[in-house]
Amino acid sequence: MGKLQVEKLVLGMVATNCYLAKNQETGELLIIDPADHAGRIISRITAMGGCPVAILLTHGHFDHIGAAQELHDHYNIPVCAYEAEQEILENAGKNLSAAMAGHGFTASADRYFRDGERVTLAGFEIEVLHTPGHTVGGACYYIAEESVVFSGDTLFYASVGRTDFPTGSMSALHRSLHERLFALPDETLVLPGHEERTQIGFEKKYNPY
Repeated sequence: MGKLQVEKLVLGMVATNCYLAKNQETGELLIIDPADHAGRIISRITAMGGCPVAILLTHGHFDHIGAAQELHDHYNIPVCAYEAEQEILENAGKNLSAAMAGHGFTASADRYFRDGERVTLAGFEIEVLHTPGHTVGGACYYIAEESVVFSGDTLFYASVGRTDFPTGSMSALHRSLHERLFALPDETLVLPGHEERTQIGFEKKYNPY
């Protein structure tokens, strides 16, 4: 990676990866999947010397959105997600918070992306890849100049996200992997929503899916 500095926090009841992606030239920073514990996220951002400009959600499940509203209010920055994920974000049943978090809660996005949209945030050109399967509006964020993709719960190290939750589809996930993510260069670093990092080339060879 060139000007991109990424730090990871593992947060919440299911050990979700929250990424802080900082442009080392400008200090601008993106918060990706703020799972929980807004105070810990704020403390790490302060230690990094970052200036947050946006919150990116790969999908709307409770374990990826828990601190989104508090960080939105604290930094006065937009929450962004893929357009087809609005219903998941705004429905405590479909985002699983009602059943799994002990209390239902929702989130809302200030900006909804379209498939293939290229947005410039924190000085990076980010390509939005719609990757349904784990949820209907799941998305990955690809920064070609840094050879990195934030894959959420679409692709893990030698595994993939579950498809038995509301709006999930194994056939859609399989297409997302093979038509979108596996089309990226082999050297692309994959930063997933849970567990360790991987690379596209490795997953093309060894991922059983």
